[in-house]
Amino acid sequence: MPYAPHAPASTLIALYAFEGPEVPLTYAVPEAWAGGVAPGMLVKVPLGPRKTLGVVLEIVAAAPPNVRQIKYILEIVHKVPVLTPDLLRLLPWLSSYYAARLGAVLETMVPSAVRDPVRDKQTLWVALGTWPNEAEWAALSKRAPKQAALLEFLKTQKDPVIKGPLLESLDVGPSTYKALVEKGFVIETALKAERTVYDDALSDIENEAAQGSVTLSAEQSVAAESIKDSLAKKVFKVHLLHGVTGSGKTEVYIEAAKAALAEGGSALFLVPEVALTPQTVARLRARLSASGVQAVVLHSHLSAGERLDAWMSLARGEARVAVGARSAVFAPLKNLKLIVVDEEHEGAYKQEDSPRYHGRDVAVYRAKLAGAVCVLGSATPSLESLYNLQVKGYQLNALTKRIDDRALPPMHIVDMRNETSMEKGTPLISRFLLDKLKGRLAAKEQTILFLNRRGFAPKVMCGTCGHVVACNHCSISLTFHRALNHLRCHLCNHERPLPRVCPECKGTALQQRGAGTQRIEDILPKLLPGARITRIDADLLDRKNAFRQVLGDFRKGKIDILIGTQMIAKGFDFPNVTLVGLIEADLSLHMPDFRAAERTFQLLVQVAGRAGRGDRAGEVVVQTYTPASAPLQFARRCDFEGFLAAELEERRVFNYPPFRHLIRHVFRARNAEKASFFIEEWTRFLEKQLPEGIELRGPAIAPREKVKDYYRYHLWYFTSNVSRTLPHLLALRNAFKMDKDVIDTLDVDPVDLG
Repeated sequence: MPYAPHAPASTLIALYAFEGPEVPLTYAVPEAWAGGVAPGMLVKVPLGPRKTLGVVLEIVAAAPPNVRQIKYILEIVHKVPVLTPDLLRLLPWLSSYYAARLGAVLETMVPSAVRDPVRDKQTLWVALGTWPNEAEWAALSKRAPKQAALLEFLKTQKDPVIKGPLLESLDVGPSTYKALVEKGFVIETALKAERTVYDDALSDIENEAAQGSVTLSAEQSVAAESIKDSLAKKVFKVHLLHGVTGSGKTEVYIEAAKAALAEGGSALFLVPEVALTPQTVARLRARLSASGVQAVVLHSHLSAGERLDAWMSLARGEARVAVGARSAVFAPLKNLKLIVVDEEHEGAYKQEDSPRYHGRDVAVYRAKLAGAVCVLGSATPSLESLYNLQVKGYQLNALTKRIDDRALPPMHIVDMRNETSMEKGTPLISRFLLDKLKGRLAAKEQTILFLNRRGFAPKVMCGTCGHVVACNHCSISLTFHRALNHLRCHLCNHERPLPRVCPECKGTALQQRGAGTQRIEDILPKLLPGARITRIDADLLDRKNAFRQVLGDFRKGKIDILIGTQMIAKGFDFPNVTLVGLIEADLSLHMPDFRAAERTFQLLVQVAGRAGRGDRAGEVVVQTYTPASAPLQFARRCDFEGFLAAELEERRVFNYPPFRHLIRHVFRARNAEKASFFIEEWTRFLEKQLPEGIELRGPAIAPREKVKDYYRYHLWYFTSNVSRTLPHLLALRNAFKMDKDVIDTLDVDPVDLG
């Protein structure tokens, strides 16, 4: 329906379309909906020959002068805004800073379940209506015995019954049933299926967390009061809560949240992965819900309906606390007062697909737009956040002691080179660690064993010709998973059966080299007969409820030794765990990444922190082939300040982040020569007119040269100001003639350099 732009009766709105030009578009609101449209609402609009979604930005007084005809919006998807005013202001910044299409940002901010709301599931309940008179009953009994049988059954029921199972059990067809409804002999009621916005995976922990009062330590009280003071001032502030493992950071978060909620505000908690941080999520949800505040959990394991319900409960203001992983940073919380980013150093906060945002950094910027307080918490803060203490005025709050002054566990270093020289082959479990394991079993204490590599063996190699079985689509070896007797690529998930002969020389001397969590799970029962041993890694998450089951069993003491990958490095708080063993502690140290030392140090400290969190003292055994490495030695001494000084100095020499921002430019194509040629051409084109403030390094082959059939090359750009230099870089990119078969992407502040 066309609209005359100067008719005074209609309301005009500006909106961003999910599919369309990346500028605000003007539409009219039909008279029947006047006053019913507000900024942040989702609407459907005509755009050319098709319909698309749009999010309302503002009510406007007049159309832009170049607009000749304005169309009406077609539908209001939800009666309340799904994006808050601070999120609407965040939208253009997110698009420009991370060089992402506006449509991609909108699709990320508004979940698909909200964009295309699932219809409320209806359950049909059937009950007896009017009983037929004698003549009607005689006719039914003679001509329609199934109708009569259904009525007789319903006559015996005190309460309504569900339609589907009822008709199936009595073998009653739709037409037979419909005839009874039309005559009024049967009545049916459609009721909305109740969906909970909570999952029950953490109920046991929540019940425990909700009981009893908590008395803060002196350090916790100081930190909590510092954050409360910032909340009282009602101005944007970032606090870095640096607390050793087991120091009680969660209780500080809760105290801050209570203060924000007491002022009528809302609170947002981000965790690296909801399923992997059970204690943190459970305590937050239990303690805040016990105060009468509804808290919802947002994560990828929710069904579409559950996600919709959770989102809309926040949008309507029914829930004032949201807990979730990375994408929960866009939760539509009204009057946002507090954002907490737990384990802020975690790489899981970085999105690897467009828009390639970092959840921690977006949280800080959203807090700035909302005038809220942002708390970044970690036992091993990122160098970027530590650097921002000086350059951006972050407030440091330190927790240097564990709860009840429990000691940090001592760390024993086992040089595996000595173990190898004393035994044939390469042992996976050192004699020292094995003795410690036996001692824990005798004392009925629990152990966590860490190996950051899943599967049974990371590669299968021919003992005759040396050929390593690799993925056809990626430039990495296939990992052997013995449970299914197949090989799997951990980049593209390509699978194939374990070959019987070498694909290269047809020899039969295929050998499984290296070790993953499955191999540790296989050998331990032979070393420790009778021990109850279970593995927990990403493969386990493929089986519904398996993670929850293992976690519950370990908590109840039904498991003696838990073997896991990086997912067990955070969020676990089991008082009976007194030993943590790291099988190959230096795996991450040898990655082609300038952050390798930082990640290794963080991992060592985080994993070690799982031990000795109860009344019994704990200890840590680290197996390594590089015992003298700096990250390991600093971690052994719990010397965070020493590691920080050494690592910052090395970064300063090469002018790496945090001293400058890094932008990674990746070129990929199915043809390696084409990708190589165009990145070389782009480099020459760029060098002639390199924008001021950008240093270029490369091009080079990416460490993972081939992924999902695409060959990859990359360039690095260093800049002190992304917002100033990126527009110039994008303008040059738009002027460069690229082959249609080559795809290039920009990643601002990348975490994965592979």
